[in-house]
Amino acid sequence: MTDLAMLAERVDSAAHDARAIAQLSLEHPLTLPEAYEVQRLSIDRRRARGERRCGIKMGFTSRAKMVQMGIADVIWGRLTDRMRVEEGSAIELAAFVHPRVEPEIAFVLGRDLPRVVSAAAAIACVEAIAPALEIIDSRYQAFKFSLADVVADNASSSAFVLGPWSAPRTDVANLGMIVDFDQRPVEIGSSAAILGHPVRSLIAAARLASDAGEPLRAGDIVMAGGATAATTLRRGVHVHLAVEALGHVEFRVKE
Repeated sequence: MTDLAMLAERVDSAAHDARAIAQLSLEHPLTLPEAYEVQRLSIDRRRARGERRCGIKMGFTSRAKMVQMGIADVIWGRLTDRMRVEEGSAIELAAFVHPRVEPEIAFVLGRDLPRVVSAAAAIACVEAIAPALEIIDSRYQAFKFSLADVVADNASSSAFVLGPWSAPRTDVANLGMIVDFDQRPVEIGSSAAILGHPVRSLIAAARLASDAGEPLRAGDIVMAGGATAATTLRRGVHVHLAVEALGHVEFRVKE
């Protein structure tokens, strides 16, 4: 029987020490439920060190990515307070293994979100919406992983940056999004790339978190998923995201 706690320690240590490890699936084939249990146990280790869960992130919200991975549903990971990077601040590249950045839409809840909820009811539970950047960082060697591997590794979630909060009724169905590196566009996309509408990701988040026994509560942050491909970070770069109707969010990487 696979020791899931041992695997959780392995992925947690890799993330904590910014160290690449071999894919878990090469030695320990995992079912998807087992992979989520490894993720939960690894986050429990962070909580034991004083971190606090503050929400969740959604992954594989692109239809093309779902087809590529051979799955019919999105995946999710946990966010903690220590993963949040202050907007406009600088990060150390050495704190990551394979850091990449992608543009997202973030929701913060003003009310608890039921497991089964309509789009209108979901929006009614939202307190505010913000442009956001997620720094993803697979801890696996050569950035190669199976579906179970990435789920066990907290869906590659590593850090996130939130921009200014806007009114919850802001229409986010099809907002233009531009990611600049040093004022040069590297990715251009639309919020519609997130499951056709970011609110669909919020609805999926409610279902998945509830099924895991961690229903979304008032104050939780939900990162809806990448709107474009992720771009590799490099030393000294200034990263800036502009989102139509929502504003800007930025950070930089130290030299």
